[in-house]
Amino acid sequence: MNKEIIAKITEVDFPNRSTVEIEGKKFKFKGGLLGQEVKLYKKNRRKLIYKNVEKLSPLETEENCKYQGVCGGCTYQNFSYEDEIAYKEEMLKKLLRENDIDAEEFYLIKSPKYKEYRNKMEYTFGDEEKDGPLALGLHKKGYFHEVVDMDKCLIVHPDFDKVRIKTREYFQGTSFYNRKTHEGVLRHLSLRRTISGEMLINLVTSSQEEIDIENYVKAMLELDLESEIKGILHTINDRMSDAVVKDELHILYGRDYVVEKLMDMEFKIGPFSFFQTNTYSAEVLYTEAEKILKDKGDYLLDLFCGTGTITSILGKNRKEALGVEIVEEAVDSARENVELNGLKNIKFIPGDVYEVVKELENMYDIIVVDPPRAGIGKKAIEKITEFGVENILYISCNPVTFVEDIKTFRECGYKEKSVHGVDQFPRTNHVETVALLYKLNTEHHLDIEIGEDELSEIDFSKDATYGEIKKYVLDKYGLKVSSLYIAQIKRKHGLIERENYNFSKKENQRVPNCPEEKEKAIEDALEHFGMI
Repeated sequence: MNKEIIAKITEVDFPNRSTVEIEGKKFKFKGGLLGQEVKLYKKNRRKLIYKNVEKLSPLETEENCKYQGVCGGCTYQNFSYEDEIAYKEEMLKKLLRENDIDAEEFYLIKSPKYKEYRNKMEYTFGDEEKDGPLALGLHKKGYFHEVVDMDKCLIVHPDFDKVRIKTREYFQGTSFYNRKTHEGVLRHLSLRRTISGEMLINLVTSSQEEIDIENYVKAMLELDLESEIKGILHTINDRMSDAVVKDELHILYGRDYVVEKLMDMEFKIGPFSFFQTNTYSAEVLYTEAEKILKDKGDYLLDLFCGTGTITSILGKNRKEALGVEIVEEAVDSARENVELNGLKNIKFIPGDVYEVVKELENMYDIIVVDPPRAGIGKKAIEKITEFGVENILYISCNPVTFVEDIKTFRECGYKEKSVHGVDQFPRTNHVETVALLYKLNTEHHLDIEIGEDELSEIDFSKDATYGEIKKYVLDKYGLKVSSLYIAQIKRKHGLIERENYNFSKKENQRVPNCPEEKEKAIEDALEHFGMI
């Protein structure tokens, strides 16, 4: 039987890992806040499992959200915003110092808004308790298959709650899609809202049942909102993945996009477009990027460009800018946006960054990289640095993978000149970082020979192979897990950002979901190898 322990958190690490000391030994676990007294289960001599909070941290001086600790969305709702910024800044400084990244001039820039700032939310249909009424909200903290049916969320505009609550009421009695049995119809409600008040509603369902969609549109249009509903969409998704993707898209009312204004430019944003979730802070981020790159060059290459926001903003006053993105729909949107803004000097091409950079001409003097949470990776960095540009701007939504990539850039002859943080995600444990890397003068740096003995002791990567993960799970739990299951759990934790396009061409192909027992075993392996 697991032994129950109450201990005080004495150290914290980014993004949300805590340390307690018990009988002279330190234990790390996911969750918790500095100064909290928490209840833990001692699973074995090396592992503690976080259960709940027994006593709040001295930093938790406010009671802003009654769902704090229950909803998996926010971490710092009980902090003042000043304390939250200081807390995040100290964790990031520690992360940078521990990875030998110069953090002396590091600072974290606040978001102009820390309430009602998110421009997009994806809510999930489910039940808060078994056989209870239909719920529509965010995932419960620590329980992926359970939904928190909140009545108010503080990080979105109140119109989000009005649309969500009315949608929940309208569909009471309709089945929700069960992510274990893969049966049911209601899946997600995805909402977007621009600063000017344009709103896009996207109802995501399976095709397993017919629903009264016509009267749902009427119910939405009758709502008393500050926003102007520009489009109501119905997406049909019959895939087993929980991601909001489309098999079919139907425009029920209006159009399938909203127009956001950012830094004197306009951007059309569709239901599946990538766009910074905090428009207010995005302007701060891009202003910082412009300041860093001032007078740094005339030819800009933007890798992982998404819908081309950064390419357009940083490239509009240069001779030429090129954006590269693997998702063709995003490239189509990017091209549409440069046309919308009358930019003739900006181009986009679709393709995998690693493959595209092999073919591009070496004409650029600035490279911008803004990769997904999993980072860039060693092979792509090696190709990127072959361009030999003087300056590389790295924008990252995941400082943990950012520091690993910085080490690879160093191996390839680059050094960080400045590193700053931008709080794109107030109240959550996420932070954006932006760094300028410059090319070292190799004539003034030494080549050092490393012998085979020393080389064998160097850990070049914390990423375990699929084979290593399988062996760990088999040795520890006696379970055999497939590469498919490992990929599913890696995607769940943001280690794989995009869908695998190599789907079977067979009709109605069903992909099995990872069983809960194997999911926990794989998560333990990922944690063991330092990947989460």
